Amino acid sequence: MAALHFTRPFLRPSPPPTRRSFRAHCLAPSASARGTFFRRPYTSVLVVPTGVGAAVGGFAGDALPVARALSAVADCLISHPNVLNAAMLYWPMPNTLYVEGYALDRFAEGSWALQPVHQNKVGLVLDSGIEEELRLRHLQVADAARASLGLPVVEYIVTDTPLEIKTWFDPQSGKSTGSVGNSDSLLRAVEALVNRSDVNAVAVVARFPDDDPEDSDCYREGKGVDLLAGVEAIISHLIVKKFKIPAAHAPAVLPPALSPSVSPRSAAEEIGYTFLPCVLAGLSNAPQYVMRRNGNMDNGCIVASDVDSVILPRDACGGDGTIAFAQTARKNKPLIITVQENETVLDDTPDKFNIEALNVQNYWEAIGVVAAHKAGINPNSLRREGIDHLKSPVRLYPMQSCGSRKSASSPALEKVYTHELV
Repeated sequence: MAALHFTRPFLRPSPPPTRRSFRAHCLAPSASARGTFFRRPYTSVLVVPTGVGAAVGGFAGDALPVARALSAVADCLISHPNVLNAAMLYWPMPNTLYVEGYALDRFAEGSWALQPVHQNKVGLVLDSGIEEELRLRHLQVADAARASLGLPVVEYIVTDTPLEIKTWFDPQSGKSTGSVGNSDSLLRAVEALVNRSDVNAVAVVARFPDDDPEDSDCYREGKGVDLLAGVEAIISHLIVKKFKIPAAHAPAVLPPALSPSVSPRSAAEEIGYTFLPCVLAGLSNAPQYVMRRNGNMDNGCIVASDVDSVILPRDACGGDGTIAFAQTARKNKPLIITVQENETVLDDTPDKFNIEALNVQNYWEAIGVVAAHKAGINPNSLRREGIDHLKSPVRLYPMQSCGSRKSASSPALEKVYTHELV
C-alpha cells in the first residue's frame, strides 16, 4: 500500500530572517520566544554624565539598577561606563552595549556606528606611578578575570613615565575635571599594545592623588561630586579619539580607612583594592566603532537612526550627544525623556537648547514611558484626564452666538501646540 503524505499545501516556507530581525535576536534574550518580528527592535540610550554629582549615577554604579530595569523593557540598551561600572561589582546584560562617552557622542552625530561583537582582545595599561604593591593588586584582578570569568585580557604594559594625574572642581560649573600631565606616555603605551598584541579594547589604571579627606568623606557619604570622575573621562576620551577602539578607566588609589558612615550608593568602592573588575567585564564584549568613511555602517551595525528614546537628567541636556539626537534631521526623532529627580550641578535644561523633551519625575516614570512608547501607546493615555478633546488647527465653521449674524471676515486660524509621541 502506498504511503499517504499529509501536507499543508498553502503554507510557504518561512523566509530567512532580515538583518534587523537577526540583530534583535542577538541583542534581546527574549526575542526567540516572541516568534516572527513585525516591528523593528526598540533601542534606548541611557545617559548619566560623569563628574556632575548626579543624584542617581553620580556615585559607585548607583545607576546600574536603572539600566537593568530599562534593559528588561527595551530590546537594545546603549549606555556608558559611568552608568554600567560599579567598581568591584558588575551585572551582565546581554542586550546592553557598553559605549565610551566620546564614542557615544560620535554615534549620536551619525559619524560612527556600533558593531556588536562576541569578544574583544583587551589590553591593560598601568601607570608607572602606581606603587609596586598596588600594581600587583591590579595584576591579580586581571589574572582573576582571566581564570575565573574567562575574560580575554591578553597583555599588560606599564607606561614609560608616570601619568601625573591632577584633579580639581571647575569653579564655574562645580563639576569635576583635571589633567593628564604625561598624556603622550599613555598614548605610546596604548599604541604598543595595539601594534604588538593586536588588542582592540583598552583598560587603563592611572595612579590618582589621594583625596582630600573632606572631599572624600563627602563623596563616601553619598553627597557632593566624585572628584575623580572628570579626569577618568578625559583619559578614555584621549584613547578613543586617537585609536577608535573601546576604552575605559579605573583609578588606582590607596584603600580608605574603614567607616560606618559610607552610603550604600558609594559602598561598591569599599569592598576591594581596585575598581578594575567592572571595566574588564564591560570591555570584554563592548561594541567596536565603525567610522562612516572607513566601513560599511549597514553591515550588522547599530546606527543613530535606530535609536527610539534617550533618557537623561533634566538639567544635563547640553552634551554633544544629546543635542545631536534632539536636532537630527530624520523624520522620526528619538523621544527625549528627562528625569527631574536626577539633579546634577549643571543647569543645562532642554529649553536652553531648544530641545523638545518629555519631562518625568523619576526613573519609574521614565521606564513606564519607554514601555508605552515601545508599544505604540501615547503615555498620556495612561493618566487620569491625560487625553483631551481632539483639536484641529483650522476652524471649519465660524464661531457665533445664538441669534447673531455670521461674521463677514474669514475664520481665524487657531494654532494648536501638541506633543506627539511617535
